[in-house]
Amino acid sequence: MSENSRSATTGAWHDAEELRCAVRQWAARIGVRVARIQVRELRTKWASMSTAGNLTLSRALVTMPRDIGEYVIVHELVHLIAPNHGKIFKSFMLAYLPDWKEREGRINGQGLV
Repeated sequence: MSENSRSATTGAWHDAEELRCAVRQWAARIGVRVARIQVRELRTKWASMSTAGNLTLSRALVTMPRDIGEYVIVHELVHLIAPNHGKIFKSFMLAYLPDWKEREGRINGQGLV
């Protein structure tokens, strides 16, 4: 991986709109529909997805490396296909982000639940 492509995946997001754009791109790739994307202050979690397809992302993600933000995005979008964290959920995570467990471990050390 070149330094430029590495910094594109590990550097922080430019702003909340870039995070929203990533959600739209991932939703199209996964084949799910997101009704609304909000970026706001969340105190106890990185994101939440309603059954109606409303995604709320923590504003703190904007300062996180992109690959961590992508993990959160994909995790929430996969919940539209598999509502719990069972085998089906894990299979989809592996299909879309083969290194999802490593990313999950990195974000779990960041302070939010």
